[in-house]
Amino acid sequence: MKTLNVILSRTVLIGLMSLSIACVDKKKENESENHHDDEMHDDMNHNQNMHDEDMHQDGEMGHDEDHHDRTAASKMKVDASQTASSLIDNYLAVKNALVNDDQDTAAKAAKSLETSLAGFDVDTVEHSKQKEAKAILDEMKVHTEQMSKLDITHQRTHFAEINADIKNLLAITGSDRLLYEQYCPMFNDNSGGAWLSTSEDIKNPLFGSQMLNCGAVKQTIALK
Repeated sequence: MKTLNVILSRTVLIGLMSLSIACVDKKKENESENHHDDEMHDDMNHNQNMHDEDMHQDGEMGHDEDHHDRTAASKMKVDASQTASSLIDNYLAVKNALVNDDQDTAAKAAKSLETSLAGFDVDTVEHSKQKEAKAILDEMKVHTEQMSKLDITHQRTHFAEINADIKNLLAITGSDRLLYEQYCPMFNDNSGGAWLSTSEDIKNPLFGSQMLNCGAVKQTIALK
């Protein structure tokens, strides 16, 4: 009987020890599974964050592209015509002289432009637009007359004033060439000023060598 009790006690002890070991192993297994789950969760979060970041970057790229499209130069289309060819030639001669800081050449070119304006035949313009064309020509003549007499600083001020005039005139008469309206925001105490050019390259007549490349293409004047 005593021997039986000893055997039973040992059996119970072994069972308790086995259960204890099994619980420890199970705890380790659960911890291992939890750690694995945590790693999987972290990986999922990391992948999601990367995805969100990529989407955000793609959104920013799309926004930049949209912004670029919105800020691209606009286009003005005019009839192909040689009606204003001499005006354009003399206008560009003034522009080039101012680019080169050449006051005397600018004055002579302005005088030639004034002569071209005075000799322009408004009868070549559509009848309904002749009055408007004459008003533009008269306005330009006032400025070119001043440019032929004044120093280069004032030549540049008057030259900037005729930009809108010549654009409005070309809308009526048409043009014989592709032109680019270019704009410098720093001219006239940051009020800005514009001019026309046959090239996209910026050669600033409003500052000359002082700020030769200041500006950007604002509008393209193309032939229909």
